[in-house]
Amino acid sequence: MADDDVRTGLTTVSVATLSAQLRQRGLNNVTVDGVYPAKPGARFAGRARTLRYLPHREDLFAERGGGFNAQKRAIESLGDGEVLVMEARGERGSGTIGDILAKRAEVLGAAAIVTDGGLRDAAVVAELGIPVFHGGAHPAVLGRRHVPWDIDVPVACGGAAVLPGDWLAGDDDGVLVIPPSLVREVLDAAIEQERQERFIAEQVAAGAGIEGLYPLGPTWRNRYDEWLTNN
Repeated sequence: MADDDVRTGLTTVSVATLSAQLRQRGLNNVTVDGVYPAKPGARFAGRARTLRYLPHREDLFAERGGGFNAQKRAIESLGDGEVLVMEARGERGSGTIGDILAKRAEVLGAAAIVTDGGLRDAAVVAELGIPVFHGGAHPAVLGRRHVPWDIDVPVACGGAAVLPGDWLAGDDDGVLVIPPSLVREVLDAAIEQERQERFIAEQVAAGAGIEGLYPLGPTWRNRYDEWLTNN
């Protein structure tokens, strides 16, 4: 399955379903906690590119905060379907991305931006075509709390370890990190889980009780197999 097919497939299933499948495989610490979509209803999937901020220090910001710094280099290097993941230590007291750089990422074809730090120009960003997940809106500029430091290194975003090349998926429930070695297996299982849940929901809506139905027991499994044949 090509990356484009994986990316499309991941956007057809919910992050909650993907999370359940990862949990079944022993992965519980894969959620980027404390981030929310600038525009409700946004969803995305793509491979990670990363940007790390250090806490603000005057001499370091003077050295690496201005000009074509790591933040701008990260944005300018984004490719089609990539997700820029920012480590901002959960510090929301200044913006880590704003409308102009987010727009540039959109024009370059990036799939999303995820930061556990602050977002500037929140209302404008919400109207862009690129999903942006963030820790909270804040009007202050980057240099109040952060020094843009390096790109394409392992980062910690919202309590989750993210490596360049990891898969990410996001929707209103949150953002999830998926190891590349598991993504196809997890996607196939998630598609099947949601297919079963559609069947279960139909039966519940028709008046069936949940015992033996959710999850599917042997009797209902046979009925599910028949339902599959007819749908």
